[in-house]
Amino acid sequence: MIKIGIDAMGGDFAPEVAVEGAVRALKLIDKDSRIVLFGDEKRIRELLKKHGASADSFDLVHTTEIIEMGDHPAKAFVAKKDSSITVGFKYLAEKKIDGFASAGSTGAMMVGSMQVIKPIEGVIRPVLATLIPTISSEHGIRRGILMDVGLNVDAKPEVLAQYGLLGSIYAKSVLHLENPRVALLNIGEEEGKGNTQAKATYELMKGSKDYNFVGNVESSYIFTGRTADVVVADAFVGNSILKMAEALYRINFKLGGGKPRFKNFVRPVLGRIVPKLYWQQDFWDAMNGESVGGLQVMGVNAPVMIGHGSSSARAICSMILAMERDIKGDFPSHLREALKNVKPAEENN
Repeated sequence: MIKIGIDAMGGDFAPEVAVEGAVRALKLIDKDSRIVLFGDEKRIRELLKKHGASADSFDLVHTTEIIEMGDHPAKAFVAKKDSSITVGFKYLAEKKIDGFASAGSTGAMMVGSMQVIKPIEGVIRPVLATLIPTISSEHGIRRGILMDVGLNVDAKPEVLAQYGLLGSIYAKSVLHLENPRVALLNIGEEEGKGNTQAKATYELMKGSKDYNFVGNVESSYIFTGRTADVVVADAFVGNSILKMAEALYRINFKLGGGKPRFKNFVRPVLGRIVPKLYWQQDFWDAMNGESVGGLQVMGVNAPVMIGHGSSSARAICSMILAMERDIKGDFPSHLREALKNVKPAEENN
């Protein structure tokens, strides 16, 4: 049985949206998957009852403390030993759950990832990655990967080059893409473009035999899927692109009045006849952060996801489904296998 750990107390609107999202996800996860909620058991039970769900359908782990957004992440992680995040990582380390996700403190989640779960041997630096939608006439709508989007703003070339390996293995094991194309984000597609960091990274990636490096990709092609399935950048650039994409979605959503372009009852028929009619709608829905759920912490020994602090119930539901998918894909095991012959991280620094 797969056990999906969820921090019920993390986020701006917890535990209400976390519990509602878990109830929604309960109808969508596999029968052999189980959601484990960490938090105030009494409050969680009240909310489950409110949403017409039986507490017996979940595993509840009672905790008495919360790591607030304003807390110092490292200090709070240690001081608040009975917080939902600290206890969640304890369960993950003891393999009582198979993955852990939270919309709470990003800093505390990274402390748990780095100090409790720990980086996989051979990983120079773990990375925060997000799934992005790509649209093309060949594949229609499918998911790609953008990394880093928030962890290492001054990444060295060897770190960026290794991101290509992490992204490629994730794309294979979790997204089931054959021979995924890996590209370096740059200001031009030609070899020799970019700053010193980009040029040095290009040379390392070009010489790698561990993944399918296809060269540079311009930002204008990130979402087309024309060039790459995995896009590598440092966190300064990646996070800027992610926030721009989120803003574009909000603008598009507001201009569209927040309504789907095509009614659901005609979709089953028209979708088979003229699927391109729906590509624009599907693309923008996939651009919505609520449908993504959160960011993957890649490079640590177990699946960890971090959601946005303002996550809605839909976002929490998506995060649970994404975590179930990640657990099934068993990315950490595939990465450990690939890194068996790589020097330990400390020797690469």
